[in-house]
Amino acid sequence: MRYTDVGDTDCSIAQALSVVGDWWTLLLVRDLAGGTHQFDALHESLGISRKVLTARLRALVEDGVVEKRLYHAHPPRYAYHLTDKGWALLPVLVALQDWGGRHLLGDGTLTATADPDSAETRRVRALVGTRVPELALPAASEAPRPPLADPVARTPWTVLYCFPGAYAPGTQGYPPGWDDIPGTVGCTLESCTYRDRLDAFTARGATVHGVSTQRPDQQAAFAAHQSLPFLLLSDAALRLTGALRLPTFRAGGADRLKRLTLLVDAARTVRAVLYPVPDPGGSVGEVLTLLDELTSAQR
Repeated sequence: MRYTDVGDTDCSIAQALSVVGDWWTLLLVRDLAGGTHQFDALHESLGISRKVLTARLRALVEDGVVEKRLYHAHPPRYAYHLTDKGWALLPVLVALQDWGGRHLLGDGTLTATADPDSAETRRVRALVGTRVPELALPAASEAPRPPLADPVARTPWTVLYCFPGAYAPGTQGYPPGWDDIPGTVGCTLESCTYRDRLDAFTARGATVHGVSTQRPDQQAAFAAHQSLPFLLLSDAALRLTGALRLPTFRAGGADRLKRLTLLVDAARTVRAVLYPVPDPGGSVGEVLTLLDELTSAQR
């Protein structure tokens, strides 16, 4: 069904569902955001019939959600990529994931963490072996940049520690009830511990980046107040969050990342995941241990 076929032409929800209301369509957007772009790979990952997949991709291209890019001339082969219009659907997927995780797979409790044996924890730990998609995130006072190691520095490891939010005094503060949400407390401690132990990461060939869904100006104020020598990256548009299906919770009218840490190699492959993180400060030492173990395994 195309959007012109929907009876309620003034309802934006109805119009949107005419484009993405089919569940295969949203799963296609999920996998495209995650870095799966070729027809056969999409067919294998979704378990969808080739006929249905062809129809869904054609419809998404017609609606401007997906674009085709030629990657092999003879015979012609195309890869499928999200357009800006398609990337704008990522908050929808994040909201669905959050709702499903909280109310269908969970008990409805608002939390910024998870039980070690939960379905969410299993999903996040299964990111090991996944490649981080090629995308750029805004950083305060800089142009958008990839969330991985500085391409100039070319360090073999990147530590991405994701945190719910941290604010400098005198700026927009934490939303009401923040400290009552399990897992939110400790963002400043975690960032400052990375700051104080940054030399140990540098000696191991690791670049450290913090990631939250805050605005870049909020991150810049916090980084300046705490004298953080590494970049904080803003995923306010939820592109990295949606692409990797990172766990979130909603507080203060905004989607927030739950606390977790990804250890990524130079090939953009996630090699280790720390989740949940009950001890924000102590997790920094755990990541150093993981780095040592992975480095030793490579020798």
